Amino acid sequence: MNSADFIQRDLSRRQFLGRSAHNAASMAAGMVALSSTVMAAGSNEKIRLAVIGVRNQGRTLAAQFAEFSDVEVAVLCDVDSNLESLALKAVQDVSGKAPRWETDFRRVLDDRSIDAVVIATPDHWHALMGIMACQAGKDVYLEKPVGHTIEEGQRLLQAARHFDRVMQTGLQQRSSSHFQTAIELVRSGKLGEVRLAKAWMANTRKPIGHRRDESSPPTGVNYDLWLGPAEDRPFNSNRFHYHWHWFWDYGTGELGNWGVHLLDVARWGLGIDLPTSVSASGGKYVFKDDQETPDTMLVTYGYPDHTILWEHRLWSNHGLEGRGSGVAFHGEHGTLVVDRSGWKVYDSKERLTSDTSDLLKPHLRDFINSIRTRQRPNADIEVGNISTTMCHLGNIACRLGREVRFDPATSSFGTDAAANALLTKTYREPWTLPVI
Repeated sequence: MNSADFIQRDLSRRQFLGRSAHNAASMAAGMVALSSTVMAAGSNEKIRLAVIGVRNQGRTLAAQFAEFSDVEVAVLCDVDSNLESLALKAVQDVSGKAPRWETDFRRVLDDRSIDAVVIATPDHWHALMGIMACQAGKDVYLEKPVGHTIEEGQRLLQAARHFDRVMQTGLQQRSSSHFQTAIELVRSGKLGEVRLAKAWMANTRKPIGHRRDESSPPTGVNYDLWLGPAEDRPFNSNRFHYHWHWFWDYGTGELGNWGVHLLDVARWGLGIDLPTSVSASGGKYVFKDDQETPDTMLVTYGYPDHTILWEHRLWSNHGLEGRGSGVAFHGEHGTLVVDRSGWKVYDSKERLTSDTSDLLKPHLRDFINSIRTRQRPNADIEVGNISTTMCHLGNIACRLGREVRFDPATSSFGTDAAANALLTKTYREPWTLPVI
């Protein structure tokens, strides 16, 4: 049977996910073969991308990918039709060709001509879309944080490996030359033993105030599809668009927003993965509004031989080490501080410093190259999953108001029932987490 026969246009996505493991694997194999025609045709064959979620970061990614001569941004997709004209123009201004517009991502995944998808939706959709894309034979560029729970990150990694998909995560520091040289220096021994790293973000975000639920969502918004696996509740514009970051139903707070970038750099430099103990304190100290996630937070990640500290303040621009955001590696013979503007070593006899470098464009290029070579990208899903898990651990400790002990081998909190309950979440039918 031809692989295309497995795709029935009138089959609902729920039925699609409910197929047996055998059929799912067979379909994926067929779709991989279809996608592999890009590589078989040679390097001159364009890779056809679809971008799902185009309000902010997704629109930026679409325009950046469109600059590559070997890429066609073929489809843009968002549940908010009001974004269509601006998003299409962003790509057309670069490529000279307007992509197709869709409002339901399932139509994108059913399109056999699409080689890879870029997922830049709210956090609560990342895992389901990412796994479904793998099942449909697509490679994936997945914005951070990779999952909304620790379990979701594990399922994403499992899906990427099972279906042999390239999955780049949006941790663009991994592809930046000045972050790479900073990490090389930390590991070179010039700073002596480096056992402590600090990561932070200080910024003056604005409070969102209080808003009552509204009778209906804006015209042109498929609110039910936007909610997806999240709890069914009346539309409230304070929980929509960028503000969704600050509600547990959809986002992961500042830890999952900025923290994942900087904690990734911290553990990258120290050469470590997941901690065994996590303690956190914080809360809503300044913002007296509808937000649920902390505007102030400090987290301590404990390892057998290392410590990582995180701090964020959303009501103050005065950061640490003279920088609003960054990572500091404290060694016996000096301290290296790095952020997106460059890096510098303090308390060293040598003058060691670096200016900034491009982050996003090399990261997107690395994804395209990985699609062609089938090599794992710089910020492979395994990298993204570990750094995202650190954010979830900090949020769990803060929400419980106490230290938690984590077992990286089992990805659980042992006998701590309250903490284990936060490893996963409840899903709204029919949007359940697929089992591979």
